[in-house]
Amino acid sequence: MVSQLLENRGAVPGGGVDVDVAAHYGDPFGEQRVVAAGHAVVDRSHRGVIRVGGADRLSWLHSLTSQHLETLPLGEVREALILSPHGHVEHHLVVEDDGEATWLMVEPGTSTALVGYLESMRFMLRVAVTDETSNVAVLSVLDNGSWSDRRVARDDVGAAVEAAGLPLAGLGAYEAMRVASHRPRLGFETDHRTIPHEVGWIGAAVHLDKGCYRGQETVARVHNLGRPPRRLVFAHLDGTDDELPAPHTPIELDGRAVGFLGTAVQHAELGPVALAVVKRQTPDDALLTVSGMALKAERVVDA
Repeated sequence: MVSQLLENRGAVPGGGVDVDVAAHYGDPFGEQRVVAAGHAVVDRSHRGVIRVGGADRLSWLHSLTSQHLETLPLGEVREALILSPHGHVEHHLVVEDDGEATWLMVEPGTSTALVGYLESMRFMLRVAVTDETSNVAVLSVLDNGSWSDRRVARDDVGAAVEAAGLPLAGLGAYEAMRVASHRPRLGFETDHRTIPHEVGWIGAAVHLDKGCYRGQETVARVHNLGRPPRRLVFAHLDGTDDELPAPHTPIELDGRAVGFLGTAVQHAELGPVALAVVKRQTPDDALLTVSGMALKAERVVDA
C-alpha cells in the first residue's frame, strides 16, 4: 500500500519493508530535530491493521497473546506478542479497543499471516476478524513529547496530516528516535529464535501475571531461571563507511559470529548508532566488528 505522501516534494522512499512510506522529505537530520523537539507527525501507513469485533474479542485475544487484555480499558494502548509453542516471537501487536472493536496494528507485510492464525483459533466464539490494511492507515503523532498512533481512512492520509497541524517528519526520524530509545522492532532486532527476554519485551509486551497462553512455559522458565541466550545492546559504529550495514548482518568477535545487527541509523546527535543482539556471554568491553566496522556495545537488557 504505497502512501500518497510519497508524492510530497522531496519525499525519498524508505528501504525494505518500509519502501511504501517516506524515509524523509529532503532533510533527514532536520526532521530528527523536529521529532526531538516533541511535535511531529510521521506517516506509518504501511503498517498492517486488523479489526477484531464481537462480544468475546477481548477475552479471546487475552487467551492467545502474552498481554493482559481481558479488561483492557477503552482507548488504552498496549503491546502484545504472539509466541510459538516454544516461546519464540512470531508477531508483535499494538492493541487498542474503541468499545466496538479491538484494533491490532502490526508490522508491514505480517497482517495476512496473523489473520490466518487468528481465524484458525476462532472456533465457536463470538469474534470476527478482518484485515483492514487496504482501508485504514496509521499515523504516529508526537505532541508534547508523547507518541500516539491514529487510525485514519487510507484515502484521507494527506488531509489527516494537514488537520494535525504538526510538522511532517519521515520514518527515518521515527526510527532514529526508536533506536536511541532502545526499543526493538519485529524483524529487525528479532529472528526466528528470539524470545521476549532477549530484547526487553518482558513488561512492555509480556504480562507475567496472567493465564495460560501459547509459549508461556518458556517465558516463565527463563524468567524464573534467568540466563536468556542473547541480549539486546545499543551499539556505536565507527563510521568508516557512510553506508551502514543492513539488519541481520553478522557481528563478529575475533572472527567468530556472536550476534547480528538490528536497525542502524545516522543519528543527528549521536552519529552512527544501532541496536543489535549478541550472545549473553559476550563481554561488555569486547572489541566487536560488523562489516569491517568497529562496534562498541552498551548493555540495555540484563543478561
